[in-house]
Formats: sequence, structure tokens, C-alpha cells
Amino acid sequence: MKNRTNQITIIYILISLLLATISHKMIIKYISPQSLPIANFIKDIIFILGSGIILKYLLYKNDIQNSKVFEKLKKTNDEIKESNERYDIVSKATSDTIWDWKIQEDSMTWNKGIEKIFGYNKEHVGNSSEWWFENIHPEDSIKMSIKLYSFIEQKTEKWQDQYRFKCADGSYKYVLDRGFILKDENGKSVRMIGAIQDITKQKEEEQRLKLLETVITHTKDSVIITEPDLCDGNIPKIVYVNPAFSVMSGYDSNEIIGKSPNIFKGPNSDSQEYSKLVSAIKNKKESQVETISYTKNKEEYWVNFSMLPVYNSDGELSHWVSIQRDITEQKKQEVEKEQLIRELTQNNKDLQQFSYITSHNLRAPLSNLTGLLNLMEDIPVENEELKEILDGFNKSTHLLNDTINDLVKVIIIKDNPSIEKENLMLKDVFEDVFSQLDFLIGLHKPIIKFNFEEVSFLNTNKSYLESILLNLLTNAIKYKSETRKLKIHITANQIDDNVILIFKDNGIGINLERNRDKIFGLYQRFHDHPDSKGLGLYLVKSQVETMGGTINLESKVDVGTTFTLTFKNK
Repeated sequence: MKNRTNQITIIYILISLLLATISHKMIIKYISPQSLPIANFIKDIIFILGSGIILKYLLYKNDIQNSKVFEKLKKTNDEIKESNERYDIVSKATSDTIWDWKIQEDSMTWNKGIEKIFGYNKEHVGNSSEWWFENIHPEDSIKMSIKLYSFIEQKTEKWQDQYRFKCADGSYKYVLDRGFILKDENGKSVRMIGAIQDITKQKEEEQRLKLLETVITHTKDSVIITEPDLCDGNIPKIVYVNPAFSVMSGYDSNEIIGKSPNIFKGPNSDSQEYSKLVSAIKNKKESQVETISYTKNKEEYWVNFSMLPVYNSDGELSHWVSIQRDITEQKKQEVEKEQLIRELTQNNKDLQQFSYITSHNLRAPLSNLTGLLNLMEDIPVENEELKEILDGFNKSTHLLNDTINDLVKVIIIKDNPSIEKENLMLKDVFEDVFSQLDFLIGLHKPIIKFNFEEVSFLNTNKSYLESILLNLLTNAIKYKSETRKLKIHITANQIDDNVILIFKDNGIGINLERNRDKIFGLYQRFHDHPDSKGLGLYLVKSQVETMGGTINLESKVDVGTTFTLTFKNK
């Protein structure tokens, strides 16, 4: 603008000098000396008017030129403004973080993405490349720096890289960074502008998909992915199978892709199951099928498979995923199991029948034998050896009678899994049990303490409960310590709907390290007591479980034993 003003001034002076010279020569040539003052005046007026017209013309031309320059500047400013607006819009739309690096000065500027995406306050953002590199994950920085400087030195044509960039909270985000170079007239890189895109979710999804791919590839179950729609009324065409499918069916993937799984049907396949499957696919519902399928070599195998619908982001069905498992061995085991159950059931019936027959057939001669022994008690026997034999025979007979009675109880329990229950007052039940053991308790005088304050009633079978208590109390007295007074503690607690009965004594105890697995077994004896038959605890456990309860035992040799019985009180 200053140069333009100087040009106008010089032109104006030159034209004025030319006009003055011409006027002067005309006056000298055509005006007489007498008219010189008037001529000078006229000359001055002409000069002033002429120079004014010339100045006006020059200023007019200058205005036109200025207007053109102004319009051009305005247009340029509008374009810059529009460009900046587009830049801001694109930056917001892409959620990118834009950076501008003046390489020679090593100064960097960042747009607002550095705050929105990475959480940095404006004052915490560095203005040099050093801050940028410091916040790149240590494992990524060397690789990224090598590629970047190779690009700046023009050894590579383009630059983009993925790395982890630190957020303000110390966490890292995966980013995709792209940049381009601005060069000077000598081709030297002077400026670089780039855009950082947060790809953390894509990376996580990538890793998740890789994990799923690994699972699908290495799983022993067959995985089939099909198209969404039925193919001529058949199951949709296959688009993917995993390696396990080839092992299971004998088909390679290239032999089966594009075909319907209907080719696995055969003479013994369950048509109803396939109809159910096709119906579920029509209704876009999940389904599960068990049927006989056929390999490439037409060999039969049982398969259990499900069809699961997969929807895209628009909620439209995109594929079906089928997970198939070869259950041939399982089916064989089920058949064998059913056969075994039938055999065991029959054997159990046979054993029960044998037990009933045996107990019935033994009772009559045993009763006769008992009667005869009772009669012999009134006959005096002088022979001491014979007397001792008769006493032993009498004791053995009574022991056999007790054993048969116990066996009958076991048979009754096993033959009647469901029993009638009633609401019993615990105190009354224990009083009945104590009265039955009145002689035994009076003989050994144990210290018995019980606490039923928390629980007064128990809904169970009275006969079974009395039998359990009789066995436990009898055992406590039978296996008492000879060196200390017998103490028995009985408590009842309520936990939710459960009643817990605890029987604790200080008797001789049981070696659980050696006998834990045999405690409740049939005919298991742990002490050399003459009256021990090995049926008591087996009978107790059977009765507890028949009433829907559980029994646990803890014991230490020469310390004592604790039984914990748990019953549902409803």
C-alpha cells in the first residue's frame, strides 16, 4: 500500500511539472508582456484545475485497484475462515486429536481433542515434541520414533502408526496416528501436521475376537456358522466350520461351505427333531436338538447341537451359530446305565425278598430255641462246664435275635423311603428314651445335660427319632471311658429352617484317621466290645437320611465323640 502511494505521488509531480512547463512556453510564445499578470493568473487556474483533474483520475484508478485488492483479501479471509470452520467440524466429527509440529522450532500445538479424549488440562499440555514422546508407552516409543524420523528424513513416503498414549489419569489408550509433512523451497521438512484417533475399543474388540477365534479353533466341539435364511425350506447354508467339525464329520471345510447341514441326515435321524429345528429357525428362536447324524463315510454318531441367532447392530438377523457335540459315548453309557439300573433294581428286589424270607424262616426256629432255653433256666445244672456252654448258647441266641430285629428294621427303612411326620416336642421324646434306658442309666449313672431352649418342637417321625436317640445314647454308655465319669451333652439349635441336634460325650472315641470312611458302614466294628454288632451307626444314618436329614461325626481317641444331626423343620 505504501509503494502504491509513492507511485501516485511521483506520477502526480511529474505530470504537474509537465503541465507547468507547457503553460509557461505558451505564455511566452502567445501572450504579450502587458497581459502577463492576467496570463499568469489564468495559467495558475488552468494548472490547478488540470492538476486536480489528474489527481482525481489517479485517485479513482487507485480506488479501483484498492477495491480489487480488498475483494481479493476478503475472499481469501473468507476462504481461510471457511477452512478453519471445516477443520473444527471435521475435528469434532471424527473426535480426532489434531497436532501441529513446527520441526525446526520444536514447538507443538494441540486442538481440544487432547483435553476431551485424554483428559489433560490446557496448562498441563506441553508445547514441544518432548512432552509428546514422554507420554507414549515405553514399549511403543522406540518403534514409533524410528518410523517417524524415517518419514521426516524422507526415507518413507507416508507415516502412520499405532501406539499407546498416556491419559491424564495414568491409564493408556490405543491410538492410530497419521501425519503429513510440509517442506520449504529446498525440500526440507519444516512442519508436520497429524491426527490422533482413539482406537482403544477397536483394539479391545480385536483382542476379544482373537480370543474367541482361538477358542473356536481349538475347542473340541464342532462350531458351524450359517446364513440367516432357510434354503428351500432346509437349514440355512453353511458359511464357516471350525477344525473340530472336520474331525467330527470327516468333511473338509471346502467340501461343506455353501451347503445345508441337511446333508448330515440319514435313515435313523430323528425327523421330528429336524422339524423342530426348522420351525425354530423360521421363528428366529434358539433351539437344541439331539439326533443321529452321519459322517462323510455314512457312519452314524449321536450329536447334540444348538442353533443360536446372531443379530447385527441394526437388530437384524445376520447369522446362525451352531455348537455341536458328539455324544455317542454318552448315549452308550446311558444305555449301559439304564441296563445296570434295571439289573440293580431286580437284584435289590431279589435281596429284599431273600431278606424277608430269611428273617421269616429264622424267626420260627429262633423262637423255639429261645423258648427251650427259657425252660432250661428252671432246670438245675450241676455240671459247670455244661452250664457255661448253655449260658454262652443263650447269649448267642439273644444276640442273633437282636441282629435279626436290626436287619428287619433296615429292610423296613430301605423299603419305605417316604415316612409320615408329626410335630414332636423334643423334651417328651427324650423322656420316653430315658425311661426305656432307665436300667442302663441307673447302672452307670452318667451326667446328662440337655438344652432345648432354642428349639422346642421338631417335625419328624417319632419312631425313627426315638430309635436314633436310643442308639446314640446306648453307644455313649457302652463305649464310656473307664478312667472318668461319663458326661453327655445334648443341645438343639435352629438355623433358618434347619434344626441341629448335637450329641457330645467324653467316651473312648474313634480313630477317624483309620476309620473315617467306614464309620457308617454295615457291620463295621471299631472296638472289641462283646455287644458290638456293627449295625447301630448304619441304622442311625439310614433313619436320618430317610427323614431327609444329614449326620456328621467328629471324634478323638480317649477324648470323646460328637454327632451333629441336621433336620429340615417343616
